Amino acid sequence: MSSDNLLSLKDDMIAFIEGHGLKRLPGYVTEDIPSVLWESQGNPDAWKDFVEMAKHVGAPFITFSEMTLDRNDLDSLIDEANEMNYPDEEASELVEAQLLRKYTGMVGYIQLGFIYQGIALLHETTTDWYERFQSLLEEMDSFHDIVIDDHEHDQDDEDE
Repeated sequence: MSSDNLLSLKDDMIAFIEGHGLKRLPGYVTEDIPSVLWESQGNPDAWKDFVEMAKHVGAPFITFSEMTLDRNDLDSLIDEANEMNYPDEEASELVEAQLLRKYTGMVGYIQLGFIYQGIALLHETTTDWYERFQSLLEEMDSFHDIVIDDHEHDQDDEDE
């Protein structure tokens, strides 16, 4: 998706879903739920086909979840990137995290879903900056796992 803010797309989705007589259930379908991801194949309007499929199979509702970049979340990410790279203020993770500031308050991710025969069918729309934000979060989590593992090994060595 070329837009940096999915807010107008979100409004279009809500109108389209309600126009098809479907209800929206505010909720995010997590990765631990058996699911199938709708392949958009470069079609920016594939979400409309997804909504029409939900109506066709008789889904009583569509789950609807969005992510807006929160200033506090971004500040936490920047703090972690700074801690991870201290004293290097030019580290790529830190610079990239700081560049995300211009997206604060913007909608970067929308997930639509419905359940059919026990499987969650999902459609996801995302921006490039949101994908980078998620990637940085994963890098920070990996870094913390390494630090915690090293600390636990140090404790084990001291106990012996």
